[in-house]
Amino acid sequence: MTRRALPRRPAVGLTALGLGAAQGGNLYHATTDEDFTAAVDAAWDAGIRYFDTAPHYGLGLSERRLGAALRTRPRDTYVISTKVGRLLVPAPRTAHLRDPEGFDVAATHRRHWDFSRDGVRRSLEESLTRTGLDRIDIVYLHDPDGHWRQAASEAVPALTELRDQGVIGAVGAGMNQSAMLTRFVQETDIDLVMCAGRYTLLEQGALHDLLPAAQRAGVGVVIAGVYNSGLLATDRPPADATYDYRQAPDELIDRARRIAEICEAHGVTLPAAALAYVRAHPAVTATVVGLRSRAEVLQTLHRAGTDVPDALWASLRSAGLLGTV
Repeated sequence: MTRRALPRRPAVGLTALGLGAAQGGNLYHATTDEDFTAAVDAAWDAGIRYFDTAPHYGLGLSERRLGAALRTRPRDTYVISTKVGRLLVPAPRTAHLRDPEGFDVAATHRRHWDFSRDGVRRSLEESLTRTGLDRIDIVYLHDPDGHWRQAASEAVPALTELRDQGVIGAVGAGMNQSAMLTRFVQETDIDLVMCAGRYTLLEQGALHDLLPAAQRAGVGVVIAGVYNSGLLATDRPPADATYDYRQAPDELIDRARRIAEICEAHGVTLPAAALAYVRAHPAVTATVVGLRSRAEVLQTLHRAGTDVPDALWASLRSAGLLGTV
């Protein structure tokens, strides 16, 4: 599998496809240790060498599982990223309950927002402990939507200092919006961004602000949420499809179904087209897909290998279902 180096950090190279480990943190429903390990093994066998996780994913479960799955592999052969901004604080009073933020785990901890210098350093240290690895290659600020000032003035400098010391390889920001990511590109010293859900076959907001800004600045772009958290993940979106991690509105389900019909007319499935579309933009360094089992890895690899005709994009644009560059 091809690797692309980050323009500002050529020593950090990402495979075109990366494995997102939110599912390893029991996103939506439980995943067994065996299934997630099998997913990592299958991804590795296919040449995937970029793996992404976060403390938020299953209150640390994702980091622990991913670290265990990677620990015996040659450390210099893969890239792992995690995120800072949410500290995990023990919460014994809620340990008998389930996590309220979409992960099927016991609520043994609560998330505490902290983008301070000390907070991000502490978060990184705790991530190293959970993964059991000797270093983290990429550290993203995780969803700093309501914390711009502290994230830009404290978290980014703290991480760039670690980067310049060689402790980490690159500094990034990951969000479900493109506007603030564009500010990070233009106003801070970051190396890459992870944009989830805002550059997809369904919506292309990042096409007009983030992607051109990143190209001008030489900042790498990782696209996540290529299926808009579920709406584009099946050949025909069902009535209970999810969008941005909640029930999709009827009008978006209708739009996705119209896109699916045109894809079918060109002999392509909706998920395969969704994956191909985001990977084709020259600003995109890598695409991360959340995977929880060997079967899902193999399915994604099949989709990634699908030959998608240019005529499909033209048909979608003619129907008013795809924006223009």
